[in-house]
Amino acid sequence: QVQLVESGGGLVQPGGSLRLSCAASGSMFGINAWDWYRRAPGKQRELVATINSDSSTNYADSVKGRFTISRDNAKNTVYLQMNSLKPEDTALYYCGARVRLGVWGAWGQGTQVTVSS
Repeated sequence: QVQLVESGGGLVQPGGSLRLSCAASGSMFGINAWDWYRRAPGKQRELVATINSDSSTNYADSVKGRFTISRDNAKNTVYLQMNSLKPEDTALYYCGARVRLGVWGAWGQGTQVTVSS
């Protein structure tokens, strides 16, 4: 079973950058993709970015060109580089280890990102 721990969140001014990390431990057998989600107060959960086992990536339209998802297999860590941050990016960000569409093996506890001047 895989365990996930996110880090890297914090308070940043509009236009700033943050890099989130999702460190995985345990057995990753059967995990085929890694997702970053976010949930803002009063809003539904939003899929932000995905990196698949073949390293292909997908992004929500709201973050395309600003966010980059990557993976370091040696460190068992997935990253989310967030640039040109906007106040509307404020949310709890968390990662998921996905087995297949709609099925996840584990979720992290989340890391808070606040974009404010």
